[in-house]
Amino acid sequence: MCIFCDIVEGKIPSTKVYENDKVLCFNDINPAAPVHVLVVPKKHFDDIRDMASSAEGKEYLGYVAEAIDEVAKIKDLGTGFRVINNCGADGGQTVMHAHFHVIGGVKLSEKIL
Repeated sequence: MCIFCDIVEGKIPSTKVYENDKVLCFNDINPAAPVHVLVVPKKHFDDIRDMASSAEGKEYLGYVAEAIDEVAKIKDLGTGFRVINNCGADGGQTVMHAHFHVIGGVKLSEKIL
């Protein structure tokens, strides 16, 4: 089992920002900006390409997009934010469970993530 699956199942604690039956959003433990929230589908997909390869995965991409919007509202990111998805080890993905970084709370430069 992966660390994000353990977080989704409540085996590892997290600071939840938003949750529904399909997606869990929680604060990153090593934030790159004042707001750094991870958006994780509750169903395990290895990466975004895995999500895009099935009808169910594509449906989950929609849930992720809705959750990102909720996080932006909760964290008051109306002036802008960045969404980052690392895909595969060579793309910088360190946890092989699809996840999306919502970064904001300051004016972002190109150097943050």
